[in-house]
Amino acid sequence: MEFSAKQIAAFIQGEIVGDENATVHTFAKIEEGMPGAISFLSNPKYTPYIYETKSSIILVNKDFIPEHKIQATLIKVDNAYESLAKLLNLYEMSKPKKQGIDSLAFVAPSAKIGENVYIGAFAYIGENAVIGDNTQIYPHTFVGDGVKIGNNCLLYSHVNIYHDCRIGNECILHSGAVIGADGFGFAPTPNGYDKIPQIGIVILEDKVDIGANTCVDRATMGATVIHSGAKIDNLVQIAHNDEIGSHTVMAAQVGIAGSTKVGEWCMFGGQVGIAGHIKIGNKVNLGAQSGVPGSIKEGSQLIGTPPMEPKAYFKAAVMAKKLPDMYTELNNLRKEIEELKKTLNK
Repeated sequence: MEFSAKQIAAFIQGEIVGDENATVHTFAKIEEGMPGAISFLSNPKYTPYIYETKSSIILVNKDFIPEHKIQATLIKVDNAYESLAKLLNLYEMSKPKKQGIDSLAFVAPSAKIGENVYIGAFAYIGENAVIGDNTQIYPHTFVGDGVKIGNNCLLYSHVNIYHDCRIGNECILHSGAVIGADGFGFAPTPNGYDKIPQIGIVILEDKVDIGANTCVDRATMGATVIHSGAKIDNLVQIAHNDEIGSHTVMAAQVGIAGSTKVGEWCMFGGQVGIAGHIKIGNKVNLGAQSGVPGSIKEGSQLIGTPPMEPKAYFKAAVMAKKLPDMYTELNNLRKEIEELKKTLNK
C-alpha cells in the first residue's frame, strides 16, 4: 500500500516542506533510509543522517531548521516520535487479520465465542470461557475455565491464562505470558512450608500490554489488578494482590512483591525491585536497578538502593570510586597520629 506526503500530512496534521506528491510504501530508520521509505528524526544525535538518507519522506519536529540541503520531503509535526507511532498503528490496522477457528483448536462447548474471532491450531479454550469480538488467539495458547477476554485483544502463541481471570478490551499479551498462576503463598511449619491456596483472580483492564515471559500472579483473595493503559515489558514479575495504576510503564525484569499498590503514570527502569505491602505514589520515576524497601510519595524521581535523588546518587557513586584511596589515606593518617602521640609523650 502506498501513501503520498499529502495524505500522510493530512492524517498527522503536519506541514509539508518539499514534494507533496512524494510517495512511500514502507518504514526505515533514518540511517538505513531507502527510496520509498518514510523515516523520522526526533533525537538530535541522528541529525547528520538527514542530509544523506535515501528515504523519500522524513518526519521532523516543527522546530527543526536544516543547516544543509535535504533531498527528502519533510513533514513537520509537533512531535515526530508520536506521529510515527500513529502511522505505525495505521499500518498495523491496515494488515488483514486472521479469522476463524482452526480445526486443530479445542473450544469447550460451553465457551462463548464472539464475532470475527481467530483461534489458532492447538489453542485451548476452557469451559464457560468468553472470547470477545475481533480477538485473536494464536496457536498453543491456553485460556482456562471461566476466563473472560474482551474485544480486539491479541494473544500470541504460548500465552497461559488461568481459570476465572479477566482480560479487558484491546489488550496485547505476548508469548510466554502467564496470567493467574498461584501467588507465592506458603505458611512455615516445623516440617516445612504448607501451601496457602490462592483463590483470587487477575484483572487486566482495557489497553494493557503484557510482555513476553511476564508473570502476573493471582491474588490470595480478591484480585491482582493492572489498570487501564499500563504497559509491562518482558520478564516482569507482578506478585499476588498487587495493584498497578493506569498508564504505568515497567521495563524488563522489574519485580514487585505482594500486596503493593503502584500509582498512575509511574515509570520503572529495568531490574527495579519493589518490596511488598508498600505504596508507590502517582508519577514516580525509578531508575534502573533501584531497590525500594518502603513507600514513596507522589512525584518522586529516584535511583539506587535505597532510592535517593539522582543528583545525590551520582555524587555518591563518584565518591564510591574514591573509597579505596580514601581508606589508604585514612590508615596513613592514623599511623602519623600514633607516631606524633609517641613523640609528644616522650
